[in-house]
Amino acid sequence: MPEVALRSVTERDRGLVWHPYAPLDGPMPYAAESASGVRLRLRSAERAAVEAIDAMSSWWCAIHGYRHPALDAAAHAQIDAFSHVMFGGLTHEPAVSLAERLVALAPGMAHVFFADSGSVSVEVALKLALQYQAARGRPARQRFLTVRGGYHGDTFAAMSVCDPVDGMHSAFPGVLARHLFAPRPPAARLPLDRERPAASVDEVDAWAAGFRELAQRHTDELAAIVVEPVLQGAGGMYVYDPECLRVMREVADEHGLLLVADEIATGFGRTGRLFGCEWAGVTPDVMCVGKALTGGYLTLAAVLTTARVGEVITRSTFRALLHGPTFMANPLACAVAGASLDLLALGWQDDVARIEHGLAAGLAPARDLLCVKDVRVLGAVGVVQLDRPVDVVRVTRAALARGVWVRPFRDLVYTMPPYITSEEDVATIGAAIVGAVQEVHGR
Repeated sequence: MPEVALRSVTERDRGLVWHPYAPLDGPMPYAAESASGVRLRLRSAERAAVEAIDAMSSWWCAIHGYRHPALDAAAHAQIDAFSHVMFGGLTHEPAVSLAERLVALAPGMAHVFFADSGSVSVEVALKLALQYQAARGRPARQRFLTVRGGYHGDTFAAMSVCDPVDGMHSAFPGVLARHLFAPRPPAARLPLDRERPAASVDEVDAWAAGFRELAQRHTDELAAIVVEPVLQGAGGMYVYDPECLRVMREVADEHGLLLVADEIATGFGRTGRLFGCEWAGVTPDVMCVGKALTGGYLTLAAVLTTARVGEVITRSTFRALLHGPTFMANPLACAVAGASLDLLALGWQDDVARIEHGLAAGLAPARDLLCVKDVRVLGAVGVVQLDRPVDVVRVTRAALARGVWVRPFRDLVYTMPPYITSEEDVATIGAAIVGAVQEVHGR
């Protein structure tokens, strides 16, 4: 035991713990020693401690930063009462209160199913769509229509509606269900504006015609349309024209399909609207939320549905949505989520607008770099897209040397900072990303 204590946590981690999309003998991770506000205290394998602005909100969920007094207080208060009880046959105030808040925030939604994570909420939504169609006397409708470039999670059903090329379909051949993929919608012109077209009318019309034709051809097979509204997250931080989302709503109505909106990354203000669907003025039949739901404190997600969907399920053979996680509606997570919504109610719009303005200015110099293909900003999301794959290890290290923690992927160096990030810190994030890209990938 003394020998183990002498080794750093990063050394003990190596070869023992798998990290996301990384081999056991991959690059040494940094050890997080503490976090407060928007700052992380990290220690490298060389045992050098650094303080860095978290430009990632811990994969987009810590929107209020770390050690927020209100969230800490909610967690402590709930632990003093009880941290968990089963949800089968029992209920509790944190869950009911949170459900009431969610349906009040999401126009058109009437019912809530709590899940463990975003990926699981997508699984639940897909099962729900199949149950819905069977209850409507259409049990053969067992496929889903989506668009290329999407990402909906890493569990099996969720993977099956992720992009078939950039997703993990090739790693699990013959196992994932085969669904229908329309072309990626046309890219939006930024900044988005509800009052004017975001892409050319011809591009949208051509895409819409193809989408309608695909749905028409497979009507009798399809249960639902599944999509991330306006912003595709892990599929490439890609912003598409909101008019395309309106087309999907129309197609769903024409063919008796459910429209499932995956708001896990886009929900709770990240794009500049409380929910991404608001950019198109669209109400989905089913909405999945997660990530920022608890302000990054605990894992929790929810599936919201309209009253019509709830009525169909209630009148069906089973009368229930066939899913039931052990930690469903965990009271501790629900209590913290309620406190997080309290903080949002105090006003997130000004914070997101301030971050959007700061990122637009701070990342603009990247457009002058020859290695940069595109720079785009939507709400509290800033993206520098390269013309080549990012050297993740070197860019991460270069940004950290400038006081900022980022986690690039594929050809993207991006940021989704906490909403409490100051103007000065947003400027530091922009300068660090531009400087790191220039240092590693040249002018």
